[in-house]
Amino acid sequence: MIEQLRAASGKDVPRETLEQLEAYIELLKEEARRQNLIAPSTLEAVWDRHILDSAQLLRFEPFSGAAWADIGSGAGLPGIVIALLASGPVTLIEPRRLRAEFLAQCIDRLSLGEKVTVKCSKVERAQGKFDVITARAVAALDRLIAIAEHLSHKETVWVLPKGRSAQSELALAKRNWHCDVRVERSCTDPESEILVLTRVGAK
Repeated sequence: MIEQLRAASGKDVPRETLEQLEAYIELLKEEARRQNLIAPSTLEAVWDRHILDSAQLLRFEPFSGAAWADIGSGAGLPGIVIALLASGPVTLIEPRRLRAEFLAQCIDRLSLGEKVTVKCSKVERAQGKFDVITARAVAALDRLIAIAEHLSHKETVWVLPKGRSAQSELALAKRNWHCDVRVERSCTDPESEILVLTRVGAK
C-alpha cells in the first residue's frame, strides 16, 4: 500500500501516515452507516476509488508547504487525504452541517488540528487565499470557477478531477474564463482526466 501511495502522490509516505489513512477509512466506513458520504457500491473498494484517487492530486502541488482549499469536502475526499500527505495547511469547505461535523471528528481523531481547518459554509462565503484549490464532484467547471475564484491569487493552481466530462466542461468554461490548462490522465481510472489550471481569470 505504501508503494501505491508513493507512486500515486509522488510523496514519501511514512508508515505512520499509512496507519492514519487506515484509521480514516474506518471512520469513513463507520460514518457511512449514518449518512450518505460516498456511494455504497464503492465502500469495499475505498482504497482504489477514493484514497489513491485523492492522493494522486498531490503530484500537481506547486511547492512543498502550499496552502490547499478543498471545496465541497464532504467525506474528506480529497481534503483529508491531502492533509495526511502534504506538509502545508488544508482548509475544508463544506456547507452541510453533518458532513462538517464528521470532518471535525476526523481532524480530532487523526490529530490534524494544527494544519487542517473546517469551514462550514458555502464556498461563496468562504474567505482566504490559497495556493491550490481542488474540488471533487462539486460543480461543472464554469460554475466552480465562478463561485471560488475569490479564493485564488495570480499563482494559484486549480487541481480538479473531472472524470470523463473534463473536455466538455473545459470547452464551456473557456467561453467565460481564460486560463492555462494541462489535462492529465488519472492513475486510478484510465478513462478519467484531471484538469490542472493556472492563471485563471475572467475574460
